[in-house]
Amino acid sequence: MKIKELLVNLVITFPIVLVVSISVTYLWNLVVHGSGAIDWEISLVFALSIGLALSVSWALRTKEK
Repeated sequence: MKIKELLVNLVITFPIVLVVSISVTYLWNLVVHGSGAIDWEISLVFALSIGLALSVSWALRTKEK
């Protein structure tokens, strides 16, 4: 597993997952609670964990080929 490839995948994946999770938490709070608040803590933790998991998964998959 190459570190450079892992970091590139993480840099690409993290912002995408962050934008999606911010949108979901905003819409959830808007619909359920009636206030348009963004839960930054959950969004950042989710984006980091999913971004890291997907990056490692992609790096391991390309290594096997």
